[in-house]
Order: sequence, then C-alpha cells, then structure tokens
Amino acid sequence: MMQFLIAAPSSGSGKTTVACAVLAALKKRGADPCAFKSGPDYIDPMFHRAVLGVESHNLDLFFSAPDTVRALYAQGAAGHGAAVCEGAMGFYDGLGGVTDTASAWHLADTLGLPVLLVVPAKGASLTLAAQINGLKTFRTPSRIVGVLLNDCTSALYKMLKPMLERETGLPVLGHLPRLPEASIESRHLGLKTAGEIAGLQQKIALLADALVLDWVQFQALTDRPAPQAQPAARAPARTRIAVAQDEAFCFAYAETLEALTAAGAELVPFSPLHDAALPPELGGLYLPGGYPELYAGPLSGNRSMRASVRQAVDHGLPTVAECGGFLYLGQALEDADGAVWPMAGVLPGSGFPVGRLVRFGYTELTARADSLLFRAGESFPAHEFHHWDSTANGTALTAAKANGRSWACGFANEHLYAGFPHLYWAGTPLPRRFVEAAVLNHQKEQTP
Repeated sequence: MMQFLIAAPSSGSGKTTVACAVLAALKKRGADPCAFKSGPDYIDPMFHRAVLGVESHNLDLFFSAPDTVRALYAQGAAGHGAAVCEGAMGFYDGLGGVTDTASAWHLADTLGLPVLLVVPAKGASLTLAAQINGLKTFRTPSRIVGVLLNDCTSALYKMLKPMLERETGLPVLGHLPRLPEASIESRHLGLKTAGEIAGLQQKIALLADALVLDWVQFQALTDRPAPQAQPAARAPARTRIAVAQDEAFCFAYAETLEALTAAGAELVPFSPLHDAALPPELGGLYLPGGYPELYAGPLSGNRSMRASVRQAVDHGLPTVAECGGFLYLGQALEDADGAVWPMAGVLPGSGFPVGRLVRFGYTELTARADSLLFRAGESFPAHEFHHWDSTANGTALTAAKANGRSWACGFANEHLYAGFPHLYWAGTPLPRRFVEAAVLNHQKEQTP
C-alpha cells in the first residue's frame, strides 16, 4: 500500500496543490486513495474530499496521544489502496513555532511514513540543494525519500534534477508546472473553501494531467504494509443532534462527527442560512466554526431560524458552539464592510473584525467548574484561528499557551459550551458527555 506524507520547507510552497494533483492522479490510476491532514486545518481536507468524494481526516499530535493518532490513521486508511497525508506549514514547524512537537515531521515519524518533499523551483538553483540537505539532516531520521519540484517548467526540471540528485543523494521524482488557469484563491483564513471555487473539479483535473511523477520509483519508495485497524465500536443511535452544515458553518472535524455517531448520536444536518427552523425531536445542537462574518446579512435575515435557535438554547437544549458558532449565538455580528447585523441573541457579546489573527494557535483549556462538557480542573487541548473578536468572550475556562500567556474565555453551564476555541473530540470523553446530556434532555422533553 502506498503511504506517504507531502511536506514542504514552508507555507505557500504548494502542498495543497500538489496533494490534490497526486490524489486525483492516484484516483485516476485506480489506487482508491484516502487523505489526511497534519494539524488543525479545516480547509485543506475540504479539497481532499472534493477530489476523492470521501472523507479526509485530521491527525494532530497536540490534540491526541500517539496511540490515538495511529488508531485514527489505521481506521481512515482501512480498505484503501493508498494513503496520502498533507503536512502543515514548514516540515519541522510545531508547537509554538519553536519546537517540532506536532509538526509534519513529528507525524511522519510517529506513523513511520516516508516523506515527499515539495520544493518550489522558482528563484534558486544550487541553493535548493543546500536547503534540501538542511531539511534532510536536521532530524534523524528525516523520513524524506524524494523531492518534487513545484512551479517548475520542463526545461528547468531537466537542468535541476541531475544536480539536486548529485548534491543531496535524494531522487527528484517529478515536477508540477505552474498553471495559472488552475490557481486556487485565498482569503484571511487561507484558501477559500472548496465549495466556493468555480470549476474546482476542472482545475484539479488540469493539475493531475500536468503532474509529472516517476510512479514506479515513487511506489517502490512509499510502499508499506497496510496499517491494521481495530473494528470501530458504534453504539446504536439514542438521540438526535442537529449539526449546522452550510456555507457559513463548515469547520467541523470529521473525527468529531464520527466520535459523536459512535457515542450514540444520530447527526441531523441543517442550515442556519437556508432552513426556517431547527429540525424536530432534538436532544442537542452543535454549531461548529466557519465564516459567519461573510454571511452575516443572510444569517440575520433568517429571523425564524434565529428565533428557533434562541428559544431552543434558552430552553436548555444541550448546545456546543465553537468560534463561528459562538459568534452566531451573540447579540450582533459586524461584517467586513462595517455593517452590523443582529444574531441569535443568546450570549451577551457582539462580534467585530480585528484585521489580524486573534489569540492564534494551540492552547490548553482548563475548566473552572463542572459543565456540559467539562469537569472542574480538567484540561483539554484546543485551537484558535480567527480574525474576528467578541465584546464578551466569557470567563468559564482558562486558556493557556505554551509560552505562558493565558486568558479567560468561554461560556459554560450544565447545557452549554460556547467560545472561540475549537475542540478536537476524538479520543476524549466529550462525545459521550454531550450525547448523554442530549439523551437526558430528549427524555425530559418527552415526559408529560
């Protein structure tokens, strides 16, 4: 089974473009690939899903213990003919930016994956060899088995390949030329989501057709025994949990949703943008992150949905709202043009743009008291990634970074968690706690 991680010297090197090209080419070759993303990124897996038509999973060694990551990888890879993991940031960039913990290298080393190093070919030649050698020797083992040159013409590839192989001892396995007609647009949180890009399938097909790769050599370098997955335990559905899923709310980890299902939830997708009200017969409500600031006007204009959510949460429906979902539960939300729009009105704060990343990165959440998800004194890893802030961020938990910075955040009580931090639920007691609360709530609602 072909198994490998795609890494690069830095962000902006074209990892996602190359990953999509490789995935599409593997699919075209009948390899039945699956995909993974190193780190907490929500957007890149959307592109993997757009290529494959199957789920892509996040693997993160800050969120999860190594054994949990290995189990999630084995479960996701089961039954597939190839497994492609896309790295994050620079190859060794990990926790706090000053360690290799939770880096792409850390993940490759934990899973024993060979690494395809994507190197932009523009603007350097022999210096590329020095850069590659530095990455190759910085940690032992580096896991790097080959190089792919990105944004590279055929003529430049023919010139660079023999020199780089001579200077680094690594095979240069192929290249991807620059294709302006297949470019993928970005915004403040990175790439635009897959559903927003016109002609995405055609762009990916162009990338796959343009990819030059020595498949025979590449397969020999990346072939590994398929990981052995344990049968996934799954409880029968005992309650219905509504999950916001539309253009405005699209940042939910596949592993979180799968963990909720395994704990006994029937997940019911709905759209705060397009539906008139919450689905019926609910035990719980999950509002994940996304881009509510881009859809503040339409979200506000859907008054019946706002009223439905406000009534349900005020009535005690067990509810989790992360980042964008948290902003939706506030009093109002200012969009990028300065217009202020009423939101659900459950929480006291109002969202506003800051113009930069706020409290960005990994953090550790510690609960100050018992609540729906947390027990007093417990700590859970989390992640923040947003350019909007709130006039009231809550004080139910303490967030702390590895550099010692800490702050109060979040609203939490017996039926609510709402805050900017994104939680990663797989391998934690959170799914079971949420489902149990939802079951009890539904039973209470059914009691005459």
